[in-house]
Amino acid sequence: MRLGLEAEYWVVDGGGRLCDGRDLVEAHDRVSPEFVDAMIEVETPPVGSIPELRETLVEVLETVIGAAASDGRRLVPLGTPLSSQTGAVRSARGKLLERIYGDGIEPAKNCAGTHVHFERERVTRQLNLLTALDPALALVSSSPYYRGERIANCSRAHVYRHESGVRFERYRDLWEYTTDVAEWENRIEARYRELQALAREAGIDDAAFGEHFQPENAVLTPVRLRGKQPTVEWRAPDTALPSQVLELVETVANLVERTNDTPVQVGDPGTGDERIGVPPFAELRELTDAAVEDGIGAPAVREYLETMDFDPANYRPLTASISGPARLDEATAERLRLDAADALEADLAALD
Repeated sequence: MRLGLEAEYWVVDGGGRLCDGRDLVEAHDRVSPEFVDAMIEVETPPVGSIPELRETLVEVLETVIGAAASDGRRLVPLGTPLSSQTGAVRSARGKLLERIYGDGIEPAKNCAGTHVHFERERVTRQLNLLTALDPALALVSSSPYYRGERIANCSRAHVYRHESGVRFERYRDLWEYTTDVAEWENRIEARYRELQALAREAGIDDAAFGEHFQPENAVLTPVRLRGKQPTVEWRAPDTALPSQVLELVETVANLVERTNDTPVQVGDPGTGDERIGVPPFAELRELTDAAVEDGIGAPAVREYLETMDFDPANYRPLTASISGPARLDEATAERLRLDAADALEADLAALD
């Protein structure tokens, strides 16, 4: 099974302030501009093993970090920029989203994540397994702050999924397990039609909407079905240190590959020879809520992740190293961003 990875990073200047990083896409053909100008996305090509994934990710990141350093800029692996600083929306798609979402667009402008693409094989099983692995986001949570306020252990997941308003939560929150691919695709089509109707309410004509939105990219949920690659995409984790992301992806990839021969069944969680058990969706939601709020410090989350073949002892989430008051001032946020940039560079040096 082939897999690929996309990771979003904030770009800061030498003082830790967010700055425009769009020109960094010229440093490597595996770098893309993102939703706001202070964020870039680093990606790998599809590869067949974790060592290949490590090699390509390190190579791209080292190249981009070197290009950024030429004028004093740094890359920052945090799920949010911590403070109320944010980048400006520049893309045509982004400007349409601003019109559609209104004030509900703010979380999208302040969140950076990791996206893992798995080659489509037993798709229904893959979709349901990746849904059930949502609490694993706790292993790499990287920011407890959102716009200067201490929100949760994983503030990105909390605000991205729940702070855009009732009408938009269904485009960002975790979806229920599916019975088959056709049923999942029907959900996507329904959400797409609803978003088009919201765009019309905002004065956006169908031609402009259709130019920038297709059914598969209108939905930004933690698990997505992609047709162009084609892949099943897992979007639950924050951006984080590469070594920790690779550790996570290796365990998840092993589980996903097992779905070729092993059914995924709702019931008692576990990874036996005959079945991969996943909890009923209501129980899963409780585990995800605990993972977002308390991280791997929640006993139920640790127990569940161990049952699903993760070893929480191997992880050191960045969010645990970010201490501070309920409200974070700008100067402290800038220092913490530079600390995270230091950690990223040290982590890469250890992987190389």
